[in-house]
Order: sequence, then structure tokens, then C-alpha cells
Amino acid sequence: MAETKRIAFAVTCYLFMTAAALFCLGPFLWLLSTALKLNANVYQFPPQLIPWPATLKNFTDVFEIMPLWTYIWNTVLITGLGVLFNVAISSVTAYPIARLDFPGRNFIFYAMVSTMILPNAAGMIVHFLIIQKLGLYNTMLAVVLPSAVSVFNIFLLRQAFITLPREMEDAARIDGCSEFRIFWNVMLPMIRSAIATVVIFEFMAFWNSFIWAIVVLDEPDKYPLTAALQYLQGELNYNFPYIAAGTIISVIPIIVVFLAMQKQFINGMVGAVKG
Repeated sequence: MAETKRIAFAVTCYLFMTAAALFCLGPFLWLLSTALKLNANVYQFPPQLIPWPATLKNFTDVFEIMPLWTYIWNTVLITGLGVLFNVAISSVTAYPIARLDFPGRNFIFYAMVSTMILPNAAGMIVHFLIIQKLGLYNTMLAVVLPSAVSVFNIFLLRQAFITLPREMEDAARIDGCSEFRIFWNVMLPMIRSAIATVVIFEFMAFWNSFIWAIVVLDEPDKYPLTAALQYLQGELNYNFPYIAAGTIISVIPIIVVFLAMQKQFINGMVGAVKG
């Protein structure tokens, strides 16, 4: 009897999780279905979830209609710089707050964390004026610099550094390591999971950058992929299969990066909670 209840409970849990997964994947599956349809099939009733006949022509046509490779390269450049800046600055900032004793350490940390309550839009005007003063308007750096470091990333890496045993640090000092070498050779490799979490978060944020990119970039040829796809809607006169195909292309790198770093991402989040 107990074994029957256990099996019934397991089956119920799996059915519930399957239904929840399908519900969450619903919009993406519908987008993929639309990308594989001909334009005429989008408006038929009742709607088809599984397209027939399916076609890949929409994906090839999008590359011919607009300079998609240019937008992809712009997005790769912006995302690469953004992720690099965030990992470098956040780790260098989080390490002394977590591991070094100096006056005002806690005050500095809590002051930074308190800024997380401010909405991102609150600093947009200030960021725009600074970008103009620096002469960076209409450049890729203008898109990256305002988000080159995140307080959340500093918090996440600080929590990861705190969980590391003090003995590792003391042993490195006894061996004559400098503070930077302890940070670079000993501590940083031990928080790879937390760094992978930062990479995933920032990759998604910069890859999907839209509003700020439109504000600081004056030439459409410099737009990242998400901003370019918004203009694709007007150019194609709402040809939904083309728009869906372009959106699927923009989502694929995010899925690949997440799947590649999924294990490290989970470990990084668990470590942050424990810390």
C-alpha cells in the first residue's frame, strides 16, 4: 500500500511538472511554430500548433531582407564587452569587501546594496548626459558603460568569496603570495560557479539590450539585434513568420549559453544563498 502511494505521488509530481514546463514553454513553442509557417497559414482558424507544411524559408529570407549578420556582430561586441567589464569590476570590488578588513567596509557594502532599490530608469538622463560629455554618443561603449558593473553581481560574488575557507588564504600568504596573486590564483578559481552565474545574467541582459541602445545609438547600422528586430516589424509590414524567425535566431545564443553553464549557474546560486 505504501509503495502504491509512493508511485502515485511520483506520477502526480511528474505530471504536474510536465504541465508546468509546457505552460512556461508555450510562448516559445508558439513562436517557433509561427517561424515555420507560411504567412498565409498564420491567420487560419483553428490555429495550428504543429505547422504543416513546415518551411525554413523564413529563416533564410530574414538574412536576405536585412543585414542580420551586422546586427549579430554588434550584439556580440556589446555583449562581450559588457560581460567582461562586469566580471572584472564586480570581482575586484567584491573581493576586498568580503576578505579584507578595513575601516568602513560594512558601510560601503550596505551603501552599495541600498542603491538596488532605485529603478534603472532613474539614472537614464544622468547616464545620457555623462555619455555626451565623454564624447561617446553613438558608440558601442555608450551602450556598455552605464551597465559595466552591477551591484547585484558584487553582492553575489561577495557571498561566494565569504564561503571560502580562511585557511586557503593564510596558506598562500605563508608561501609569500601577494594580495593580488591570492585573489587571482587562489580565490578567483574557487568561485567559478558564481562567475558563471554572473556571465549568464549579464549575457542575457546585454544580448537583449533594447531601450538604452536606441537612446544612445543614432545610426541603425549600429543597433544590437533586439533593437533591429523591432524595426524589422515596420519593414516587413507585420509579416509575422519573418518576425518570429528573427526572434528565434536572437534567442538561440541565450539558450546555448545557459545550457553550457547550467550546472555552474545552479551551484553559484546555491552558494550565494548559503553565504
